[in-house]
Amino acid sequence: MSQVRGPFDEAPVTGFQRFVPALSVVVGSAVTLWPFIATFPILPPFGLLMLLGWRLTKPDSLRIWAPLPLGLFDDLISGQPLGTAMLFWTLCFFMIDLIDQRIVYRDFWQDWLVAAGSVAFCLIMGRLVAAPLGAHVDTVLLLQIVIATLLFPLAARICAMLAGDEEQE
Repeated sequence: MSQVRGPFDEAPVTGFQRFVPALSVVVGSAVTLWPFIATFPILPPFGLLMLLGWRLTKPDSLRIWAPLPLGLFDDLISGQPLGTAMLFWTLCFFMIDLIDQRIVYRDFWQDWLVAAGSVAFCLIMGRLVAAPLGAHVDTVLLLQIVIATLLFPLAARICAMLAGDEEQE
């Protein structure tokens, strides 16, 4: 059944442009394949940052089921136990939908806070699933959360540029 568009509704995205959000998340997840030599593994989860950037800047760009295949790809690339990104990314999407229902209007600072909470949730839960509790990775994990939180505005800007939104400032 087709829906009738109103005179002020945006035109539906067609062609290659509708695959750009998913492809940018896939490219963000594949950044971890880059040969980067570091003493501490502080590389932030770029795939998750791109996913949150798309969800918070253009909510209709990704379907509600999009974190499942994108999280599967991230699990396969990152080496996390299979299903962790699928589960935690989907839970973050549900949490953001719940926030959208409760809060009528969000500004960028609230989006940044939601993204910080989502990144912290995914990284902490991924640590609990993948590493034994006796492992001393908490300091590096905290540093990774801080770096990913500080990089969220860049990810949101990239998503806005890829979407063609010029009014994002």
